[in-house]
Formats: sequence, structure tokens, C-alpha cells
Amino acid sequence: MAKYRKLGRTSSQRKALLRNQVTALINNGKIVTTEQKAKEIRKIAEPLIAMAVKERDNFEEVTVKAKVARKDKDGKRVKEVKDGKKVTVYDEVDKTIKKDKPSRLHARRQMLKVLYPVKEVPAAQAGRKKNTKQVDLVAKLFDEIAPKYENRHGGYTRIIKIGQRKGDAAMMVQIELV
Repeated sequence: MAKYRKLGRTSSQRKALLRNQVTALINNGKIVTTEQKAKEIRKIAEPLIAMAVKERDNFEEVTVKAKVARKDKDGKRVKEVKDGKKVTVYDEVDKTIKKDKPSRLHARRQMLKVLYPVKEVPAAQAGRKKNTKQVDLVAKLFDEIAPKYENRHGGYTRIIKIGQRKGDAAMMVQIELV
């Protein structure tokens, strides 16, 4: 018996398709796809969520000193002239950051091997490059998704049959995070 479905694609195409759909599932919470693809997506998404649940609290908070640019009331950097050049003025600030322990760092890197980077475009500024934001899906897994499944052991996704696709009668399903 085969370990995976080939989905009528070469290995590189299949890996890209599944990575893309797993990324969309975690980013959006649910996607519509064929039944065979959904079963393969589930095999990839469930271990990622399980890893996030296991390593959720495996970090320590550390206070570090950071240089931050001083800003005026309009939010622009304050500059002063030194030796005939305009130089930005920096202030030292104490920041508290989460420092991953080794096992959580390993989990983060394993997740990054699967998930593609996602950019979020606000609806009002569609088509503008300026207002796009990079979404940190690994942080979303650790901070938003993992706490929901804290007391659950597996079964993080649900597949709901929708019906057959009009063109080729393939069974369409909606896969969603429970």
C-alpha cells in the first residue's frame, strides 16, 4: 500500500501544491479542495498543529536593551546634525522578548520547512505594495491555534463533503480547523 497519493503530479509539483494548501489552511482556517487532496493536507497539517501544541509554552522571557529611533509627534525620525551630517537620534529601551528553548526552535524550523511566507494585503489598499504585511504563520500556530487545542489529543482538522464538482465530478470537500 502506498504511503501517499500521487495526485497526478510530479513530486516537486505535488510538494508545492500540498505546502501551498497547508499554508492556506493555517492562514484562513478553512479551504475548499478535492477529497484526495484534503486527506493528504490533513497528514501534513495535523503534525504541525500537534508540534505547536506540545511546544507552546517552551520559551523564556528575556529583557534586552534595544536602540530605538526617537520619533516626533508625526511619527517621523528625529535627526540632528553631527559633523555636518544629519544623523538619526536613538534611545536605549528595555524590551522583553520570547527566547525559544532548543526544542521549540527546532519545531519552529520544522514548521518553516512546510509553510510558505504569506503577505496580507488590506482590502482598502488592494494592489498597493506599500501597505502589505508579512504574516508570521509560525507565531500564529504557537499563539492563536495551539491554545485552542491545548486539551485535545489529535483530530485538529475536519473534512466536510460538499458535493461533486461540475466539470469532472470530483468529490469536493471543505477542510477546516476544528
